[in-house]
Amino acid sequence: MPQSSALISGVQSLVVYETRARYFIVGSNQAQTKHRVLKIDRTEPKDLVIIDDKHVYSQQEVRELLGRLDLGNRTKIGQKGSSGLSRAVSAYGIVGFVRFLEGYYIVLITKRRKMADIGGHSIYKVEDTSMIYIPIDSVRVTHPDEARYVRIFQNVDLSSNFYFSYSYDLSHSLQYNLTMLLRPWELSSTVEPSVDEEHSSQSRQDSFDIFEDEGLPMQVVNGLKSEPYLKYVWNGKLLERVKDIVHHDWLMYIIHGFCGQSKLVIYGRPVHVTLIARRSSRFAGTRFLKRGANCEGDVANEVETEQIIHDASVMSFTAGSYSSYVQVRGSVPLYWSQDISTMMPKPPIRLDQADPYAYVAALHFDQMLQRFGSPIIILNLVKKREKRKHEKILSEELYPAVINLNQFLPPEHCIDYIAWDMARYTKSKLCNVLDRLSMIAENVVKRTGFYINRSDFYCHTLRPDERWGDVGGHITPTGRLQTGVLRTNCVDCLDRTNTAQFMVGKCALAYQLYALGMIDKPKLQFDTDCVRLFEELYEDHGDTLSLQYGGSQLVHRVKTYRKIAPWTQHSKDIMQTLSRYYSNAFSDADRQDAINLFLQVYQPSEQRPHLWELPTDFYLHHKSSMALAQERRSYTYWWSEGVLAFLPVAYDEVACKDNMRKVKVKRVNRYDEAIDIYTEFFKPYELTSFDDTFCIAMTNSAREFMPKTVGVDPSPFTVRKPEETGKSVLGNKSSKEEAVVQRKTAASAPPPPSEEAISSTSEDDSEEDREDDGSVSQRSTPIKLLTESGDSTRTHEVETHTLALQIVTPMKGWSGSIPLEVYLLLIIFAQSEEDKLSQSRCADGDPVSLFQEDSVYATAPPKVDPDSREVFEGHVMTGQGQVRSLCREDVLMYREYIKNRYM
Repeated sequence: MPQSSALISGVQSLVVYETRARYFIVGSNQAQTKHRVLKIDRTEPKDLVIIDDKHVYSQQEVRELLGRLDLGNRTKIGQKGSSGLSRAVSAYGIVGFVRFLEGYYIVLITKRRKMADIGGHSIYKVEDTSMIYIPIDSVRVTHPDEARYVRIFQNVDLSSNFYFSYSYDLSHSLQYNLTMLLRPWELSSTVEPSVDEEHSSQSRQDSFDIFEDEGLPMQVVNGLKSEPYLKYVWNGKLLERVKDIVHHDWLMYIIHGFCGQSKLVIYGRPVHVTLIARRSSRFAGTRFLKRGANCEGDVANEVETEQIIHDASVMSFTAGSYSSYVQVRGSVPLYWSQDISTMMPKPPIRLDQADPYAYVAALHFDQMLQRFGSPIIILNLVKKREKRKHEKILSEELYPAVINLNQFLPPEHCIDYIAWDMARYTKSKLCNVLDRLSMIAENVVKRTGFYINRSDFYCHTLRPDERWGDVGGHITPTGRLQTGVLRTNCVDCLDRTNTAQFMVGKCALAYQLYALGMIDKPKLQFDTDCVRLFEELYEDHGDTLSLQYGGSQLVHRVKTYRKIAPWTQHSKDIMQTLSRYYSNAFSDADRQDAINLFLQVYQPSEQRPHLWELPTDFYLHHKSSMALAQERRSYTYWWSEGVLAFLPVAYDEVACKDNMRKVKVKRVNRYDEAIDIYTEFFKPYELTSFDDTFCIAMTNSAREFMPKTVGVDPSPFTVRKPEETGKSVLGNKSSKEEAVVQRKTAASAPPPPSEEAISSTSEDDSEEDREDDGSVSQRSTPIKLLTESGDSTRTHEVETHTLALQIVTPMKGWSGSIPLEVYLLLIIFAQSEEDKLSQSRCADGDPVSLFQEDSVYATAPPKVDPDSREVFEGHVMTGQGQVRSLCREDVLMYREYIKNRYM
């Protein structure tokens, strides 16, 4: 068991009970063994009064409490007709509390859907929410504009791409979450023996211990709960009012962006490929209304994309193999905007403020140095040559800003700047865009490295690859750390940026799979099942981010830049362009108001103009523009204190005092439910269906992409033709039917033929051959070829069975795609191999039937090892009522079960 483990939230399901004067929210853990109660006063018209009694209730205690509340709130004592306590709604978490011009509302998650699983930690998507007004009608002070604010707030569709987890911090990267577990928390002064709120409950439980005479020691584990990275949290302001009042189990932080997971099957070995995109909540908005950066260094359309690869055959964070790679997209960090007053598809770009010392760019790259370390690599994809200056304006300002900042940094930590006109290369017929991007990606990944939580395999030393030794990053005794990040941008950070990020992610995926021991060379080719699966994930990722920022899906995709898009794609691109133009022209303003209200950038008040009356929201996002800064940052030492001391490692991941204070540490028992990921994932107390589990329903490379024809190489790294994919072969069948067909074909598949044979025969020919083969015997004598050496060869006896005659018969008028002699040689080779296999079977067993041509033989039963036999005999004895003696582990497990269930 690890010395440190992430704490699981103790509030995963909620029930809201209502009385005349209060709301009672009962939150419980997944096993329904521990409960907390939150009391909200409904008699306050404009204030929020919340009481958390800090007590952990058992199931029996919470029933008694609800019974007393029901009895005490009835109109007459003993009257059963009118209940004093009614159940209002059930939920899975609290998004937050919000107030406009009247009283407070509570926003609850009422429906969720599992989207991914990382090391047993489930990630959920918000499917539906409920917004409940807290004050009762008798004290409500109505306002005529309240309903309009409610409609604007609800324009932010919480059921669209908002994600949360009870046990995994989605606002941080996998590298941060796993390196946090390795810090020396035993030596830290922040470790507490238990949380104050639960001290009385623990002491009550420990006062009576039926196992105290056994002398069994208690194994202590440090449960960790880190503070979220608020830049990527979207309900931080909604919880700000209560975060210092209630227990941290009530606080559930959500992110906005994208989350997708697929299963890559490598010869039966499951490898999960997860893509998580975190959209920044600072300077957030729509396409033409949010450009550039604000005065605090936050840029528009900033999204952190992380790809996580892990071997799903081992679930634990400590025992399993996990790898991740992070890259960022964001608008050009300058003061710039576009005038949307004119109805133009591409409004002119204008620079709003002069910034000769690159002040706003310095703030932005300071944030990146703290979070990612060095080097920071900028990939600028805007146009360089234009008849009329448009995008070029941004490049002419960004490059001098980077040069100005680099002159103060140490040379080894300077910001790298790569400018490449991707649009110009796309129009050229002589240039391959993706080849150029793959070269850039190779250099980027070698510089930044990637994260992996295990050291190199012996095979990397035994059969080294020349590219593996050049991979950068920070090497530790337990693996590698990614140091630095790639920051990609174009003007919109949508189409070109998504393709560039896909190529970098594809290159990183090859190195990650190589580091995990899945492939022998860190190189992946297009048109393989693995890359197709990854490309589909990235297209969903790009479509989602494009809808959030631009109002439409991607216009140019990876297939567009590969120039293999179907002819129907052009009409789809036109429709997406029109949809994006319509959204930008007519609906972006309303969406921007909704985002400003949801993020509490604007808070309604009686003394200020209404949100819809503001001529611009510039002053809402540039707060320092209304007052002079009391302390101006240095233009030369533009980075935060302490950042350079730890480079290239990110300052946020260093075990310094400032970072240690951001983590809450609680010492718990090894079997405590607060850290038990096994119970959290498998839910042994619930009746579940195997077919409904998430790991079965997720996208599977073997089911969705691998061809269903018999004899095809099942490797997901084999290059296939577009018509050979599983989707085109069985596109009209359901996934369950595809799985059944796959299992049947895999069970009866002969040895795979050579690549030449596969490429030279069509799918229809192979189907006919299989039908002919199935109607006759599989055992036959090889044919002897008729050569031109003389008539003497014709006198040789040719012993054939029915199968050989049926194969030779169609060859009189041979018109195949390969020579007749080659085909006959293949037949001889296949039949000789079949005879060898038949002889080996005859040596080991007897035929099942009396037919001479039967190919099924009796075999010896498999040998069972003593340990498996002992387990089976134990189950049989238990079924007969004979229980074996308990070992030490059984006593420990039963002890924890008794304490958690009944004490």
